[in-house]
Amino acid sequence: MHYLWGVSLKWQVEMIAQNTSLESTGGSSNDSTCDVFVYQKAAVVLFPIFYSVVFTISVCGNSLVLYVICQRKQKFNSTSMYLVNLALSDALFTLALPGRITYYIRHFDWPFGDLVCRLTTLLFFANTYAGIGFMTCISLDRYLAMVHPNRLQSLRSIKVVRRVCCLVWVIVFVETVPLLFRSTLHVRQDKRTCMEYLNLEGSRYTPYLLILACAASFCCPLGIILGCYAKINLLLRDAAKQNSITGRTKRNHRANMIILLILITFVICFSPYHVNIIQFMIRKLHHEPSCEELRAFKMSLQITVSLMNINCCLDPVIYFFAIKTYKRRVMSLFKDYVCNSLTTSKMITENSNSNT
Repeated sequence: MHYLWGVSLKWQVEMIAQNTSLESTGGSSNDSTCDVFVYQKAAVVLFPIFYSVVFTISVCGNSLVLYVICQRKQKFNSTSMYLVNLALSDALFTLALPGRITYYIRHFDWPFGDLVCRLTTLLFFANTYAGIGFMTCISLDRYLAMVHPNRLQSLRSIKVVRRVCCLVWVIVFVETVPLLFRSTLHVRQDKRTCMEYLNLEGSRYTPYLLILACAASFCCPLGIILGCYAKINLLLRDAAKQNSITGRTKRNHRANMIILLILITFVICFSPYHVNIIQFMIRKLHHEPSCEELRAFKMSLQITVSLMNINCCLDPVIYFFAIKTYKRRVMSLFKDYVCNSLTTSKMITENSNSNT
């Protein structure tokens, strides 16, 4: 599974592209070229705006999560440990966004060199699959807490959770660090594109490997999350039938809400991208894509990649509903901020009135 994950990362980087020369027919020679970079005017306006909004929300949301966590004096539980690692992953990815915004403003011209381009690529895929990994861990943690509250609680101990978090980071690092040794910076006319190169002239087994990789790194976690959500809902429904009061406790409602938010985030952010890859690879097995098909694929790929980046904005929402102490702390901070603002404005008004 992890080998397939690595293959997926390697080939997906090569597929995130806007422009290059491609074989437009099934022949062995590159008789003609296909420029898939056909929507530059719209992209240089929309992408800077989109990623600026993502950057602002992500910085505010994840910084608030990490700030509140650092201020907490209570011990971490298993869920908060996974969520902190999820917020840390999003915060690291956010560091790469200013470079991407600059890149789009400069009309897809990367000014920061090859090393920074590789690091940006690394952060992109590390955030994607760390997010998938920790969301799956949170769902399993909620499943163990609700369905097996007595039998398997040793798996939710802080010692075990720390080891699981370290394991997720090690797997993500091992699978993404090869990206540092493969350049994704390429020259197109007088511009240097970063993470935009499309190269599908690899082995004829590449489509099979990509389909299997997406199944291992996306479909399996999605199946686990769906299974956890379904099992918890069945448990809560049975509990509500037996005792309506017990089945509607705030704890049960919160556990169900956590997995529902994870499932929604997973479907919105990660599903379009992986489904897009799978469907294109399946079609590629039957025939060589035409230039129009390649252009349509590249446009859909750029849109689904953008959706995938939204996950760093949605993760703080999961934390807000998952940890009640965090929710109380955030609400308290906002109340203090509003009260201080009203007091300051009142003082300014009184001072201005006294001076007139």
